[in-house]
Amino acid sequence: MDLKKRILLSWSSGKDSAWALQVLRRDPTIEICGLLTTLNTEFDRVAMHGVRRTVLEAQAAAAGLPLWIVPLPWPCPNEVYEQRMAAICQRAVHEGIAAIAFGDLFLEEVRAYRERNLAPTGLEPLFPLWKIPTGELARTMIAAGLRARISCVDTEKLPASFAGREFDEALLDDFPAGIDPCAERGEFHTCVYAGPMFAAPLALETGEIVTRERFVFADFFVPGR
Repeated sequence: MDLKKRILLSWSSGKDSAWALQVLRRDPTIEICGLLTTLNTEFDRVAMHGVRRTVLEAQAAAAGLPLWIVPLPWPCPNEVYEQRMAAICQRAVHEGIAAIAFGDLFLEEVRAYRERNLAPTGLEPLFPLWKIPTGELARTMIAAGLRARISCVDTEKLPASFAGREFDEALLDDFPAGIDPCAERGEFHTCVYAGPMFAAPLALETGEIVTRERFVFADFFVPGR
């Protein structure tokens, strides 16, 4: 009898969720059934990260997993977000999903929020990267072949010139003091395009750089999509 725990992975399109996928796939007790992503329907992009839906779909194809998309309006009041998430959780339970995994690293309030929201659903929250020192984690990901670029920069925390840069050792060395190497406090967001969790790398190309209020977004695309 197959006793594997069926789970969804919260997928931001960035490095931490990609590495969570890699870690979870090493666990023989777990079956990953899909990538759960919130999509801003106004721009047809991954919420916060600003990654195009076409790139998201290419990531899912490279990971060999189906997408579970939660469509969100813009702007999105928190009550609407929670209603949409509750609906997808109901679907997950109906389809035999037991848990949702998140790539959160150390913010206790974020973890508590997720645990509180999942408690009524019966779904178990999983945190496979929790409390791994972020400097160590960043270098482990890079050494293992994970490749990503910065898709969004919060200019209150980092200069706009970081948008579009490769997530690599040189980037880590260039961060100003106080910047978390994995950006757990929202300093930046990334778009992953290669790594051991993908069957093949994406031919990711960089388009224009756009400023929206305090955030600077680098637009990425996969030719032919």
